[in-house]
Amino acid sequence: MSNSERKKQAQTLRTFRKAHRLTGALLFVFFFIVAVTGIFLGWKKHSGGTMLPKSYKGTTTELKNWKGLEDLNSIATQILKDSIDPNLSTELSRIDIRKSKGMLKFIYSEHHWEIQLDGGTGALLNIGRRHSDWIENLHDGSIVDGALGISKGWFKLVYTSIMGFALLLFTITGFWLWYGPKRMRKEQRSR
Repeated sequence: MSNSERKKQAQTLRTFRKAHRLTGALLFVFFFIVAVTGIFLGWKKHSGGTMLPKSYKGTTTELKNWKGLEDLNSIATQILKDSIDPNLSTELSRIDIRKSKGMLKFIYSEHHWEIQLDGGTGALLNIGRRHSDWIENLHDGSIVDGALGISKGWFKLVYTSIMGFALLLFTITGFWLWYGPKRMRKEQRSR
């Protein structure tokens, strides 16, 4: 490696080091949040019902023996109002149908409560708080969309794009900061 090539290589390393350091400093808090919430989300199904309510079994897995969705939704709505708070929104985020367990989970948009019902009888199986939902919203930035009333998830899109590109930049510059000096030493020894 000629002296000019070596200087060029050293300049590239300095540029990568600066980009690595600057990106890390600017996005430190966000990387910390993504890392911590990512750990929690990885463990949510193994949290013993702390972050995500345990799923209970219903009486039948045969869909033909289940009550209609409209009836089950009415039952879940009544339970929500009677057992938790009559003023809570009943707007559904989704209905999670677990055929293999014979039950349904009614998950709401405006709060983190979940109502589990037996699909066949409509009996209440569980009322639970879904802490994993707000952790997920914090993890992907959609909590800001909700708090600021930003429609269509624009903050989440920008946030996840920046974090993704930053992680890609960290990977490339980090590899080069590790490999570049090794390469320069190898070239130096071969002269």
